[in-house]
Amino acid sequence: MNVFNEAPQGIQAAPHDPRIVAAGYQVAVREVDLSRVRDKESLMLAFLRGLALTESFGRNWDALYDVLTDPDARPARFALVLCDYEHFRRRHKHLGAELERVLLDAQRDAAAQGRCLWLLAEEPASDPRHW
Repeated sequence: MNVFNEAPQGIQAAPHDPRIVAAGYQVAVREVDLSRVRDKESLMLAFLRGLALTESFGRNWDALYDVLTDPDARPARFALVLCDYEHFRRRHKHLGAELERVLLDAQRDAAAQGRCLWLLAEEPASDPRHW
C-alpha cells in the first residue's frame, strides 16, 4: 500500500525510492539525515540542511514547528523523509521523543489547515526495517 494514497498519520515507513513515488502524487519531498546527530544543536543543523533553511532559522523546537506548518514555506503536499530515524531514536531517547512530539503536532496542525505533511522514516539499505 502506498503511503500517499491516504492522509498522513504518524511517522510511517518510507516507501522504496520515496522521491519517485511522491512525484507521481505531486508531493514535494525533503530529506533530513539523522545519522550524525549528537545533540539538539546537531539535530537542528540537520533540519537546517535538509529543509534548506537560512541561517536565520532559530534552531529550537518552536522554530522547527513554525517552518513545518508555514504555508508560505512548505507546499500543501509535503513529505519529510527522516533518514536513519530508528537508529537516531535508539541513540537519543529523550531528544527523539521531543522531536516526535514536534513533528506530530506539526502534522496535526497542517491537517487542520487542509495541508498534508507525511513523516517518513527511512533506514539505510543494509538495515532491516522493523515496522
